[in-house]
Amino acid sequence: MRKVCRYSFYDIIRSKWLVSYTAFFFILSVALFWLTPDFSKVMVSIMNIILVLVPLVATMFGIMYFYNAREFTELLLSQPLRRRDIFLGQYLAVAGSLSCAFLFGVGIPFVFFGIFKSPVIFDFASILLIGIMLSFIFSAISFLIALRNENKIKGFGIAIFVWLFFAIIYDGLFILLLSFFSDYPLENVALAGIIGNPIDLSRILILLKLDISVLLGYTGAVFHKALGASAGILIAFSILLAWIVVPVWRIVKVSSTRDY
Repeated sequence: MRKVCRYSFYDIIRSKWLVSYTAFFFILSVALFWLTPDFSKVMVSIMNIILVLVPLVATMFGIMYFYNAREFTELLLSQPLRRRDIFLGQYLAVAGSLSCAFLFGVGIPFVFFGIFKSPVIFDFASILLIGIMLSFIFSAISFLIALRNENKIKGFGIAIFVWLFFAIIYDGLFILLLSFFSDYPLENVALAGIIGNPIDLSRILILLKLDISVLLGYTGAVFHKALGASAGILIAFSILLAWIVVPVWRIVKVSSTRDY
C-alpha cells in the first residue's frame, strides 16, 4: 500500500490542478491580510470558503482521479497486490495531496504574517485540521461512489449531488423540518441533524473554537447548550473522525469484492 500511495502521491502533486488549488488559497489568504491584519477576522472570512470549496474540490478531484487512473489501476490489479492496498493507497494519495495543498496554501501566509506570535494560533491549527479532515472525508466519499458505479457519468452525477446535498440542500431541508415542527421540542433532532452533515458540523466546530456565538445559528446554539464548548469540541472532532473511518471501511469492503 505504501508503494502505491507514494507513487500516486508524487504523480498527483505534479498536477496543474493541485498547483492551482494551492495558489488559490495562498492568494486568497494574502488578499484577506491586505484587507485586515486581524487574524480572527481573516479566519472567519476564510472559513466560509473552506467549508464550500474544500469538500467540492475533494469530491471532484477524487472521483476524476479514480476514473482517469483506470488503466493504471487495472495494471496494479494484475500484480500480486491486495485490492484493498491498491484502492486505499490511491485514496490516501488523493486525500494526502489535497491536504498538503490546503495546508501550504493557507498556512504559509499565516506564518508569514506572524501567526506563531498570535494568541489565536490554536484556533488557526483547528481550522487547518478541519480543512484536512474535510479533504479526507469527501475524498473517501468520492472514491466510494466511483467504486460502486462503473459508469463515469453516473458517478460524476452522484458525486455532484452528494456535495450539493451536504453544502446546500441539507440545511434547507433541515430548516424546513424545524419550522414545520416548531411547536415540538426538537433539540435531539437538531443534534442528530448536525451529526449527519460534516460540513455543518465543521462550521459549528470552527465557530466554537473562535468563540463567535452570534454566528452559530439554531443548530449551533443547541449543540453548544447540550454539550458545552469543551466537550462539544471534543465530540465534534470525534464525529468528524468517524466520518472518515466509516467511508474508508466501506472502501475496503467494496474493493475486496468488486470486479474491476
